[in-house]
Amino acid sequence: MSTSTVEAPTVVAVHDTPASGFWADSWNVMMRELKPMLREPASILFSMVQPLVFLGLFAPLLPAISGGSALQWFVPGVVAMSCAFGASFAGASLSDEIISGSHERMLVSPLSRSSLLVGRALKETVPMLLQTALILIVVTPFSFDLHLPGVLVGVAMLALFSIGGSALSFALAVASQGQEWLFWAVQQTVIFPVLLLAGVLLPLDDAPDWFGVLSDLNPLTYVVTAERELFAGVWNADVIAAGFAGGAVVTALGLWVGVRAMRRA
Repeated sequence: MSTSTVEAPTVVAVHDTPASGFWADSWNVMMRELKPMLREPASILFSMVQPLVFLGLFAPLLPAISGGSALQWFVPGVVAMSCAFGASFAGASLSDEIISGSHERMLVSPLSRSSLLVGRALKETVPMLLQTALILIVVTPFSFDLHLPGVLVGVAMLALFSIGGSALSFALAVASQGQEWLFWAVQQTVIFPVLLLAGVLLPLDDAPDWFGVLSDLNPLTYVVTAERELFAGVWNADVIAAGFAGGAVVTALGLWVGVRAMRRA
């Protein structure tokens, strides 16, 4: 009588990979996340049209200002708003994957948890770049002075902010545990006060004192202020440094919270 032996399954623990492997994994995750966008170009176009709707509705209401076009002040705010909206929506796709179970399969892959987050966050910078380019192409013929060096620095600042905002959105999706209503409830509750306190659409010069205090605590405020100066071709080192510091704070917080959420998932 022969006996057969059954080997016990080998359990492989998932650890963070070395630095070189981490960036390669992040790049692979980024490209994986970009492929659905390329297969559905209509969704990209729709997301890019939204900021143009804001421009079309608000531009006729902008007051005339001395020494230049009101678009010079308004356009950077719309660009920053589009970046913040896109970053805050990023977790919706992860929430769908959690519900479908595909995210669980990614967690047991050889990819590190950190690269799963960073790769997704890097992907969110691509729509932001496309939206910014489209907005500038549309408004430049309409009395908007294009200062390309300032725009490029401003876009780098927004990319930094977008990575951190997207990471926070992914952390919210993981914390929501597939409950879409919870994700959207928190996202909608947070994003609009953040945008209003940053003065993306309206100046805050005549705001009450308490509003000014909350605005000063908002990292996006410093990003928006720096964007307006950069888009106008003004190189104020203190303002630019404050803008990058605001983006860096959001990125550091987002990556710390997001990586912890992914590792506990």
